[in-house]
Amino acid sequence: MGWALGGPIGAIIGFALGSLLDDSQITVYKGGVPPGGGAGSFQQDSVNDFTASLLVLSAAVMKSDGIPKKSELDYIRSFFIKQFGEQKAHQDMLLLKEMLKRDISVHDVCAQIKQFMPLASRQQLIHYLYGLSKADGHVHPSEISTIEQIGHYMGISSADMNSMKAMHYRDAQSDYKILEVSEQATDDEVKKAYRKMALKFHPDKVAQEGHEVQRAATEKFKKVQEAYENIKKKRNIN
Repeated sequence: MGWALGGPIGAIIGFALGSLLDDSQITVYKGGVPPGGGAGSFQQDSVNDFTASLLVLSAAVMKSDGIPKKSELDYIRSFFIKQFGEQKAHQDMLLLKEMLKRDISVHDVCAQIKQFMPLASRQQLIHYLYGLSKADGHVHPSEISTIEQIGHYMGISSADMNSMKAMHYRDAQSDYKILEVSEQATDDEVKKAYRKMALKFHPDKVAQEGHEVQRAATEKFKKVQEAYENIKKKRNIN
């Protein structure tokens, strides 16, 4: 871990690790998982700054509407298995379940993230959280409110928040919202908006987070491309 080892995020990670150790659920190995290490072993360096931030914010969103749901835990587990592999997903889920037992100061956590994490990585966190909020197939106003609060505290613009929200919650204006342009925009303005958003949300923007996060960011980038293609078809833009 880097900067997330300290501050409010570090305190929450420390609480989770401490609880797991107290319960004898994991064993921490300085050099990683020993030969034959099973599901109960924990790799100390497996939680990086982005993962730590993602876990803490996920816990905050899940707690916002009351009792965390199995569908939400399944969504997170599936995401981590897809991005990081089975073993790391298991380790991260152990931490998350302990974090859900602790009160989380969203403002303090977001202030730490804003100070140390680049904007593109913060945007990727928000994109993931919107996906989490609809994991059980229902829109929860309290979760959406928490995500909007997180975005505000992390310094993400309302336009970018609305764009990423539209990628997950579709309506008649979603394609335009994703490109951050109005339905009254000219064809040239739509083209310029697409180029701007493609640059803003390009996976290379989170290259410092590693290939796993870049793969997740590609999903967001594809939403921008799909929105532009949909508008082109509606308007017969060549």
